[in-house]
Amino acid sequence: MKIMAVDYGDARTGLAVCDRTEFLASPVGVIQEKSFAKVAEKIVYASREFDVGMIVIGLPRNMDGSEGPRAEKSRKLAGVLSSIVPIPVELWDERSTTVSAAAILTENGTFGKKRKEQLDAVAATVILESYMAYRRNTGKSQ
Repeated sequence: MKIMAVDYGDARTGLAVCDRTEFLASPVGVIQEKSFAKVAEKIVYASREFDVGMIVIGLPRNMDGSEGPRAEKSRKLAGVLSSIVPIPVELWDERSTTVSAAAILTENGTFGKKRKEQLDAVAATVILESYMAYRRNTGKSQ
């Protein structure tokens, strides 16, 4: 099943999608938008455009596992999307994904403005890869 991951942010929201075999995750873009309603609308549009069967939203937790205001916003987004799209919407722990994404971009020599433009989509890809590994390890993939 194709799955889309979302790295929701205040100004930029990264998107990544995997192939139907749940083997390869790829960044597919960044939504440059501050309006919550418009971000939700564009995620719905992207889910249809990429014909995904599930949406996974990164849930930002603190290192001790607690949740702050960012997690509340992600939970709200998941709730709104669940009421609009006819596919499952899941939350997935995204601790350290931005750090991992930054390391990947550093390894690839991506810096400056180009790095800023790609960081959120790469973070969404890291979220998706983690979620796909969980599905493989628990036998939940199809």
